[in-house]
Amino acid sequence: EDTVKPRLLAAGADCSRVAFIEDGDDSLTLDDDRIAEAVRSTKARLLIIDPIQSYIRQDGDMQSATRMRAILTRLSRMAAQYRCAILLVGHLNKSSSGKTLYRGLGSIDIAAIARSVLMIVRDEYNPEIRYMLQIKSNLAPQGSAIGFVLDQSRGFHWLGKCALISDELPAQAKSVSKKESAKGLLRVILSSGPVESKSVLRRLQELDISERTVRTAAQEMGIKSTRRAKVWYMSLPAGELEGE
Repeated sequence: EDTVKPRLLAAGADCSRVAFIEDGDDSLTLDDDRIAEAVRSTKARLLIIDPIQSYIRQDGDMQSATRMRAILTRLSRMAAQYRCAILLVGHLNKSSSGKTLYRGLGSIDIAAIARSVLMIVRDEYNPEIRYMLQIKSNLAPQGSAIGFVLDQSRGFHWLGKCALISDELPAQAKSVSKKESAKGLLRVILSSGPVESKSVLRRLQELDISERTVRTAAQEMGIKSTRRAKVWYMSLPAGELEGE
């Protein structure tokens, strides 16, 4: 009421198409029959469980592969029966090393049974930038990382596909100036190739970064401007392109 709904409204969601399960004194768990009943009665096409750690029984063990696979297999069969996609939101463990697929809390079977696993990480130097990385994809080729900005005052903005490729999480974000922030954003937006200059300036102006600051940052980075069919494009220097 005071968190989720205001955010949905701010994002332009049609809340008449959003339902939730009231659990009252009887806490909801992943193997609860009320989940299947809610999906059946509302004809839901997407079920979001956030976070998964809150819906494990008190006597349950997230580290138990046998226990978690049984619970998630039951949930998967319910989803197939009612043709409903399931989105599980989980938290990361405190380890800062190792493969990202093993960074989730609990048994690896939680990630193993999923068809697709996405991870959200912060940029190391620009706290307003996040990346959505696909670290597992069973049903399609693995997608590119996508950058976005989530700011309390300016809201949510996609930055587009980027060439971030890493099996390790970035370190803790650091506070930076507007110009340094612009450099980080330019690096993300242009990492997959040239982008129309007007589009780049518009995206950064939406994030409260002036055109003057963007152009100063671009000049210091050596960003190139080229004209094609009367349209100007920005592109990173050759040494910063993916794979170089």
